[in-house]
Amino acid sequence: MMKDKKAVVVIAAHKAYKMPHDAMYLPVHVGAEGKDTDLGYTKDNTGENISGKNSSYCELTGLYWAWKNLDSAYIGLAHYRRHFSLSKKSREPFDNVLKYSELEPMLNKYKVFIPKKRKYYIETLYSHYAHTHYASHLDETRKILRNFYPEYLNNFDAVMKRRWGYMFNMMIMEKKLVDDYCTWLFNILFELEKRVSKENENLSAFQGRFYGRVSELLFNVWLEQKILEKR
Repeated sequence: MMKDKKAVVVIAAHKAYKMPHDAMYLPVHVGAEGKDTDLGYTKDNTGENISGKNSSYCELTGLYWAWKNLDSAYIGLAHYRRHFSLSKKSREPFDNVLKYSELEPMLNKYKVFIPKKRKYYIETLYSHYAHTHYASHLDETRKILRNFYPEYLNNFDAVMKRRWGYMFNMMIMEKKLVDDYCTWLFNILFELEKRVSKENENLSAFQGRFYGRVSELLFNVWLEQKILEKR
């Protein structure tokens, strides 16, 4: 039973898809608010939630739901098409998805589990974002950090200059770190939403999902700060 597990990994999904059978995983229908479709998954518009923001916050509505509504020693986020894996032992992709039996022995040793680095080689994280989306979103995010979390500013600048990062908003972390991260992250994103919402009213659906993309970079900033605090 899931209640006996020390870790629960939410799988963000907006449509029916093949799911891992391991009881550690909890499929969550993200963006369920206002939808009549029943995927048979837990819906992110139950309990305390921001399901209505899914069109711009992407899988973060699943993370927010997990943060506010789950009580587990470790909480994680994956995607219906992206999963954690320790190795490729089988040609069948779902046979390689991380199992609780593989994760459990490491829970008392590690506080954070993240995917492999994604390398960009030619571009920095900032330039890659700027060439794909709008650099003004990152510039405004930096201003918010300067105003509310100035201790993170040096790490923000350093991360923006990197040519690699931990992407996709995927992680498995101790609940107290999830509390710390989500409090920090959503304070920033809600403030960003206040500052840029009017000028971004006419963005395409693709560009309108920038809060989820900004958060991918912010996770790296937060993680670097936590690593430095432990040194």
